[in-house]
Amino acid sequence: MNHWIIAPIILPAMIAPIVAYVMRYDMVLSRTFSLATTVLLTAISFALVLQAADGTVHVYRLGDWPAPYGIVLVLDRLSAMMLLVTSVLGLLVQTHAIASGWDARGRHFHALFQFQLMGINGAFLTGDAFNLFVFFEVLLIASYGMMIHSGGKRRLQAGLQYVVMNLVGSTLFLFALGTLYAVTGTLNIADLAVKVQEIPPEDAGLIRVAAMLLMIVFAIKAALFPVQFWLPGAYSNAPAPVAALFAIMTKVGAYAIIRIHTVVFGPQTPALDGLPGDWLFPAAVITTFIGAFGVLGAKRLMQLISFSVLGSMGTLMLAIAAFTPEAGLAALYYLLHSTFAAAALFLLADLVVTHRNSGDLLKAAPPTVQNGLFAALFFGAAIGMAGMPPLSGFLGKLLILDALADHPQMAWAWVAVLGGSLITIVGFARAGSLLFWKSTATDVKPAEAHDALPADITPSGPAVLFPTFAALGVLAALTILAGPVSRYLQATADELHDPAAYIEQVLVNQGETKDLSDHGDADYGDGDGDHAEDDHGDDATEGGTD
Repeated sequence: MNHWIIAPIILPAMIAPIVAYVMRYDMVLSRTFSLATTVLLTAISFALVLQAADGTVHVYRLGDWPAPYGIVLVLDRLSAMMLLVTSVLGLLVQTHAIASGWDARGRHFHALFQFQLMGINGAFLTGDAFNLFVFFEVLLIASYGMMIHSGGKRRLQAGLQYVVMNLVGSTLFLFALGTLYAVTGTLNIADLAVKVQEIPPEDAGLIRVAAMLLMIVFAIKAALFPVQFWLPGAYSNAPAPVAALFAIMTKVGAYAIIRIHTVVFGPQTPALDGLPGDWLFPAAVITTFIGAFGVLGAKRLMQLISFSVLGSMGTLMLAIAAFTPEAGLAALYYLLHSTFAAAALFLLADLVVTHRNSGDLLKAAPPTVQNGLFAALFFGAAIGMAGMPPLSGFLGKLLILDALADHPQMAWAWVAVLGGSLITIVGFARAGSLLFWKSTATDVKPAEAHDALPADITPSGPAVLFPTFAALGVLAALTILAGPVSRYLQATADELHDPAAYIEQVLVNQGETKDLSDHGDADYGDGDGDHAEDDHGDDATEGGTD
């Protein structure tokens, strides 16, 4: 087995407690070890992308136990791409947090940061639905700690709402997993894909319930209507670098929908008859408009960016809801774009708010330092998020509209994408004029300055500007390299919608794994490592009976 596959989980899991308990009083040492870990994660993720680029699915079997009984990690094109996105984003955010001094506002920032990376990477790599739940919980714990970093009443209130919503989602997740296991006897994703397809529609009532429960859970994580309300409050009140890292958090929910509802509950599943997709599309349309109108009416910069993230999630879900390879390409491209566009805006907001001493769009004077540079960066990030040319947002929305050309609800898709983009453009134009053109200063009351960094933190110099420039550089690279990136993403989407290779590598090509017949009375296999044949479902049933 290739042990590098588990490295994105093990590495931050090992460093986090060391930083928390050994280096918490030495900020220089904490920064050094944590940043070095993130750099190493980026290098490993890049190598894993190259390894998965040929379409080979790599399986890591913990303890050499055979699937579906043992825990497996699966590296394919999609999981490798998401690992790279997470590590690059994490490197940019961590660089900004160190350069700006945000990490110094609490002892455990870097430990929580590494646990956050561990949870995100684990969610992308796991081949088991229950371990997806486990890594979601790791995400919840670490993200709550990071969200209230540096304290404040607003952060605690928003954090409480964030935790409550996610705990509700976790409860529903357990109900869904219990239902799935009761019907299929497994939670391995590849094994579920086989067994769900074998269930006739007339006996599939519980499977429909499980599929809808999972869709609701992932919709909560992705902040989709009608459970979208937690995102603007949580993201707008979190420290700006933390909110930038959270740009990948909602994508974990989107990833789970793509993975589970394509591989396991695909559109051709007889038991479902397209049920999840029928519900997902109208929710995505409404979410897009909620985000757009939120941008238009926002009174604070962080609130404006948070609503723009919500709108981008609605746009992303429009493509995902189609559940076709063409729409899959568009969804994955827009996922890449929206992650770094949101990160660029949040990182820039941190600099702007600091120099204005407030995040209020109406009651503070424009920044007096580097105003022209900040205006240019804001313009670039805004047109990226709004989907205007020449940056990758325009190409992403164009791909989505093209992929939905034959969709039964095509008109609604066009109205949502084009109408939402227009409203978002107006909202960003309004905010930009208030931030950088308004000449009349108004005194800011202390209560209105909660977005501002403490006085002893004054971001300046190239180090603190580099992450924002780099995030915008990723958007430019996605535009310039749209051809090769699209080819990779098209192969990824095709692989998702034809999971035969995924299932075969997990269940059939098991290599030298342990013989379960030596560890109990049940006869699970013949002892030669080939514990799963093409008629895997029958073998598993007989093994359980014996």
